[in-house]
Amino acid sequence: MEHVKPPPGSGPGPLPAPPPAPATGASAFARAALVVGLGALGVWVLHPFLPALVWAVILAIALWPLRERLVRIKPPGKHNLLWPGLLTLAVALVILVPLVVVAIQAAREAHDAVAFWRQIEEQGWPVPDFVSRLPFGASHVAAWWQENLSHPQGSSEVLKRVDQSINHSSLVGFGRTFGSQIVHRAMLFGFTLLTLFFLFRDGPALAAQGLSAARRLFGPRGERVARQMAASVHGTVDGLVLVGLGEGFLLGVVYFFAGVPHPVLLGAFTALAAMIPFGAPVAFGLAALLAAAQGGVTAAIVVAVAGLVVTFVADHFVRPVLIGGATRLPFLWVLLGILGGVESFGLLGLFLGPAVMAALVLLWREYTAGDDRTVA
Repeated sequence: MEHVKPPPGSGPGPLPAPPPAPATGASAFARAALVVGLGALGVWVLHPFLPALVWAVILAIALWPLRERLVRIKPPGKHNLLWPGLLTLAVALVILVPLVVVAIQAAREAHDAVAFWRQIEEQGWPVPDFVSRLPFGASHVAAWWQENLSHPQGSSEVLKRVDQSINHSSLVGFGRTFGSQIVHRAMLFGFTLLTLFFLFRDGPALAAQGLSAARRLFGPRGERVARQMAASVHGTVDGLVLVGLGEGFLLGVVYFFAGVPHPVLLGAFTALAAMIPFGAPVAFGLAALLAAAQGGVTAAIVVAVAGLVVTFVADHFVRPVLIGGATRLPFLWVLLGILGGVESFGLLGLFLGPAVMAALVLLWREYTAGDDRTVA
């Protein structure tokens, strides 16, 4: 008797899955609405932590080449904790150590300022030496100073007016607001470091998933735009942060040797200001004024000239190469992206603005070229 095989699915065992039903317009719309609704709900849940997440992504993109070099030296182990932990710790130290140094220096300066304030109340404020060297109006300024500030009664009267103009309740409110902001920023910084650790650990898989999603959603253009935005963030970090820190360091050395008061604080302020276009002249201009106020006219000229030279070289030669080369944007569009980004997103806009401009310009170039090929 011939053995006949039972048809598939007639014997014991799980039945094969039925083929998916063809998508109708209503089901496709329902799925799209579900995805959009879940996405909006997720953004709403995460919106207090979005700045921390964005900062972590920016730092991960900026430091990714260093992470790749370290991985080539010593490949990650089973749990992949060494390099992510060390890189996250390094980022924390690079940010926290300067803040602690500046805070200690500021506390010392605040102590000196309080002592100077008490001295003015008790002995008056003598006419500074720089008043006699003013190019015009020196006699009038000296006479007013002698009448109002040089004796304790006049100084006390001026200080009393200043004290009365400051509302005590507003100071208390400012102190509470400042304290809550410090706690909030510290919490966001902690979440930034935590997110950064996981980005360093799982970055390759996340990057592959992101590129795959961009390619599926937008085709070949999507992957190119994603890569271009990442490159623009990396170039902007190099061009703004690293160049700004370099400007602050060089001008801080100039402040020190020129005898400018508080060179550490002024150097840190210059580094922060130099990260924003046209911010460095404000910083070294203030340093020059402080040097001139102490009677060092030559030192003020040296500071002003050194500041002009350093910022000219940085803004006209170094930054255009670092930022424009990575974003493939003319420096004008880079500048507009930075300024518009700061206006719209605050400090995050320093990096988001050029990234958005780079994506728009890339799409424009490909659209005007009439195909999907990358146009240089």
